[in-house]
Amino acid sequence: MTMTVTAGFCMVKAPVKAESDNGEVIKSAPARKPAAQFTIYGQTALQSPFMSVSQCIRFVLVGTQHPGNIGAAARAMKTMGVSRLVLVAPERALDEDAYRRSAGAEDVLSEAPIFATLGEAVADCTLVIGCTARARRVALEELLPDEGAQRALAKASEPAEVAFVFGRERTGLTNDELQLCHAAVHIPSDPQFSSLNLAAAVQVLAYEVRLAQLAAGEAEPAPAAATGLRDGPASHAQLEGMFGQLGDTLDEIDFHKGRAPESAMRKLRRLLLRAEMTEQEVRLIRGILSDAQRMAMLARQAEN
Repeated sequence: MTMTVTAGFCMVKAPVKAESDNGEVIKSAPARKPAAQFTIYGQTALQSPFMSVSQCIRFVLVGTQHPGNIGAAARAMKTMGVSRLVLVAPERALDEDAYRRSAGAEDVLSEAPIFATLGEAVADCTLVIGCTARARRVALEELLPDEGAQRALAKASEPAEVAFVFGRERTGLTNDELQLCHAAVHIPSDPQFSSLNLAAAVQVLAYEVRLAQLAAGEAEPAPAAATGLRDGPASHAQLEGMFGQLGDTLDEIDFHKGRAPESAMRKLRRLLLRAEMTEQEVRLIRGILSDAQRMAMLARQAEN
């Protein structure tokens, strides 16, 4: 039995191709088992039955430099029952070292899709949590690992897609990448020696997800009617579309009055993300913005 592709369902995606900066085609190893496939967001995904809460949670590795670290991260995930690995623009293709260090988690590597950008990798997510030392100039709510895991599990139980995002070994996530996240997880390591390797950071978050699952008894998602939800949560792509239109509208009505727009947009993003908007609410806001843009255009035409 296979599930129908509808909003809010969780799924596992199969390998796709991406290109490195030098034009070399990077691809993950082929899946070990044949499976029927369908296309979603321009990528190839596997059909599957409705999954448990944990399978609505993906771990996304961005710009990983060493294939062995990807293998070690896959092993760390699988030991805690997390199987959905997603890669974003890795510097090198998966190799023998990656599979050797996965030590039994070869299936996690084989099924990991590759995306060119983080935005594409989390487009269908309603909660994106960036794992970082500090949020730096991007003002994000900061969570401890257990808080991040509990929030992820609660969101996945709706059901909804959730992503934990891990950055590069040397430099982590960029500010632009953090801007795509709804919250940040900070592992409280020793300030005198605070740097964790990638697999260690993945292990900490996967462990906390496991603990949160055990504490919740791995309950199946409640029906939408029982939770009072009449409309599904807005996806990451829908929210980013709204933010893009909001930025354009503020420019068109000269809201900033010559001031740099970044500060206002950061504050508005935080305000709207706290609302955990539904698809219907996003459509409502975008309708208001469209009317504001139309009125601004008419005002400009009248002036001319």
